[in-house]
Amino acid sequence: MNVPHIKVAPPGPRARKVLARDKKWLATATKTSPLVVDRASGSLVEDVDGNVYIDFTCGVSVANIGHAHPAVTEAIREQAERFTHFAGTDFYYDVQVRLAERLAALAPGNRRKKVFFSNSGAEAIETAIKIAKWKTGKHVFLAFLNAFHGRTMGALSLTASKAVQRARFHPMMPGTVHVPYAYCYRCPYKLTYPSCDVYCADIIEDLYMKTVAPPEDLAAVFFEPIQGEGGYVVPPPGWVERIQRIAHDHGALLIADEVQTGMGRTGKWFAIEHTKAVPDVIAMAKALGSGIPIGATIFDASLDFGERGAHSNTFGGNPVACAAALATLDVIERERLLERATRLGEHMHRRLEEMRGKYEVMGDNRGRGLMRATEFVSDQGSRKPAPNVRDAIVQDALKRGLILLPAGTAAIRYIPALNIPEEFLDKGLDILEAAIRRAV
Repeated sequence: MNVPHIKVAPPGPRARKVLARDKKWLATATKTSPLVVDRASGSLVEDVDGNVYIDFTCGVSVANIGHAHPAVTEAIREQAERFTHFAGTDFYYDVQVRLAERLAALAPGNRRKKVFFSNSGAEAIETAIKIAKWKTGKHVFLAFLNAFHGRTMGALSLTASKAVQRARFHPMMPGTVHVPYAYCYRCPYKLTYPSCDVYCADIIEDLYMKTVAPPEDLAAVFFEPIQGEGGYVVPPPGWVERIQRIAHDHGALLIADEVQTGMGRTGKWFAIEHTKAVPDVIAMAKALGSGIPIGATIFDASLDFGERGAHSNTFGGNPVACAAALATLDVIERERLLERATRLGEHMHRRLEEMRGKYEVMGDNRGRGLMRATEFVSDQGSRKPAPNVRDAIVQDALKRGLILLPAGTAAIRYIPALNIPEEFLDKGLDILEAAIRRAV
């Protein structure tokens, strides 16, 4: 297949008209690309000017099984013909129960679990906050520098990815304290791997709990098994288990944000499965519905609210969204996409490391499965982040048919579909390398 295929440099004439109308009518958000999508299928995206691109973004880790997978679109159609909505928090329907059963069985840990459905990752996090407060009666939360947990006010209080996300929105939810994340080379304590696997976790007890986070008030520790917006930072072995011990030693819950890392992205259903830790609560969304909005909070059944009305919503567990999610789970299992993500991720890492040997602007290549990133630097000796180089590469790649997304200060994240054809994966990496070469 002759892809990618660029007829006119983006943004083309039709795209420019949409961009102008968007600027007039839509609220300012986070848009960093002039891509105007017309249709998408599998790992290919066509814009309104007829350009065809290879997608290394999956709609920000949403289309893990590719765009418009036939099994998902058919499940959506079948459910929509039955009924599209009936407030699953007030009434009952089987498709919601079946999805909860599947998720509870997939989530790590042998304890009985329950599920609360919502519409997004931020709402899944809000539910986790309320579970922690309800169960523990405490109000202090630990989260990590460079973390991203969402933009609603409770979730935003846990977020510490970029200052612009919090500016003008203070005061935040009281009681949130941010601490250094393992292997975070931007850590204010200047800790670097491997020293941080010894000291980053200890800082929580040795410094923060003795000063600003009294352990007797600690309700929960929120963390990403791999930091997402913060730059796809992977903690070193043993670090997550230490965080779990600290939380449980002080009667707090361990809450894993799997919104971006879940649904097979790292080669396992949940990224936490790369460790021995078992969180009390898991928040997920994004890829769960293959593009249909749905979030889920999976938790130890003993943490249930147990009182009607303590928490609820209107659209959570929407039947169409649940049907899409069940179909997505079926595809991942049937096509053995966890194993495929591991294999293709290793292939991608090898190719990125080969590039790193050629280009001084490439710093760390990191990630798991098909959740990968490269940090771009002024040179490998200084490791000084080079966001301008990163941005130039993203823009150049788009003009030549590859869709990329930034992350962190100067990283590019690579999140292709778990079932991307290997030919498209390699073509995308070829375009990436050519863009890096032109940026040097």
